[in-house]
Amino acid sequence: MPRILIIEDDAAFCQMLQRFLTKKGYEVETSFTAEDAKQKFKAGSFDMVITDLRLPNYDGIELLTDIKAINAKIPVLVMTSYAEVSTAVNAMKKGAFDYISKPFTPEEMVMLVENALDQKTTQVEKNAEPKTKESQDKVEVSASNGIKGISDASKKLHEYIKLVAPTDMSILITGESGTGKEVTAKSIHDTSKRKDFNFIAVDCGAIPKEIATSEFFGHVKGSFTGAIEDKIGHFEAANGGTLFLDEIGNLSYENQIQLLRALQERKIKRVGSTKEISVDVRVITATNEDLVEAVEKGTFREDLYHRINEFSIETPSLQERFEDLPLFADFFLDKANRSLDKRVLGFSDETTLVFKQYHWPGNLRELQNIIKRSVLLTTGDIIQTDVLPKELFEVNKKVAPDNFSKDAYEKDQIIKALKETNFNKSKAAKLLKVTRKTLYNKINQYNLDL
Repeated sequence: MPRILIIEDDAAFCQMLQRFLTKKGYEVETSFTAEDAKQKFKAGSFDMVITDLRLPNYDGIELLTDIKAINAKIPVLVMTSYAEVSTAVNAMKKGAFDYISKPFTPEEMVMLVENALDQKTTQVEKNAEPKTKESQDKVEVSASNGIKGISDASKKLHEYIKLVAPTDMSILITGESGTGKEVTAKSIHDTSKRKDFNFIAVDCGAIPKEIATSEFFGHVKGSFTGAIEDKIGHFEAANGGTLFLDEIGNLSYENQIQLLRALQERKIKRVGSTKEISVDVRVITATNEDLVEAVEKGTFREDLYHRINEFSIETPSLQERFEDLPLFADFFLDKANRSLDKRVLGFSDETTLVFKQYHWPGNLRELQNIIKRSVLLTTGDIIQTDVLPKELFEVNKKVAPDNFSKDAYEKDQIIKALKETNFNKSKAAKLLKVTRKTLYNKINQYNLDL
């Protein structure tokens, strides 16, 4: 039975949480002060720690450091209020497994406890394995999945992930380019019952249609020129796990037919073979195109669209979760420091202001790239505006003379795009580089009278 130590100075809340986790099958001890918690932690053997960051006469970050000094591998979940997100992010940098904001539901707590204990078990099993570059990259991906925004759009996204992850439903992820559709797919996989099997990500736009069949289903030696050995396709590689097909709208019509059959039959044949192979794969697809319009034009099969769209999730743009910008900026700064072996501590006030005034058409991908470039160019401890790319300032200059707010600028761009396309919403969405659904949401948000 896993043992958990809860550190919380609110005695009533602490005991309530203890009773709830005990009913869920955990052995739970409590501490109301940091000193008592450290004594119990040294004396006993615990599998996990849950601690509030606000404790009387003791700094929560310092307590986290003390716990990690005793046992570096123990997962620590920190509890905090929404107003203390920056402190929670700092805690994660110091080694916390994750954070949960008050108020939270019992289900949210149970999910995080299960994830923490599962990760601890997996780490124990793998700690003898050498750390390759590939495994380090996987750790980074896992860390990115742990970012939980405080904006309404981010909360809605994570609610959808929690809702659909335990199922086997096929999921279509839509959203603008750079919004983190693959990260969303990986989050779904990591919180599903398939998490111990492979997550295979495939960029459909990068596969020539001539070899797509071989890529998806594999081939046998000698089946065509260049087939010098047997090859396992993506479906077999993902067997038991999740197959993520990015930019699925780029598949040729013939490849769509083959994909539809594989999804319907749950069987595949390698190129050059007559043997059918059963596969158990959950398929998650993604696109930044309007597949409904593609179906109407006849370039995307309607039956395939319904097969992959049992549940749809739209990843919000960075503008839609602007409240999370500092959170993502700190995460990408930490990631860039590790990648480039630098020690940049943060952003100047002027740089932060430029970030807030920019409209981020490339979303999270653009933010990550700009921060990595800035870290590389920075020679001091703080990222100053002189290392930022000029396009951040050119856009701001266009907006500044009219004293546009971000909303006013966005509203003006939508109106211009609609007028330019004679109010054809599909064309306007393409011009703005957003999905049609996002455009409709923005039109409703700004009460545009069309």
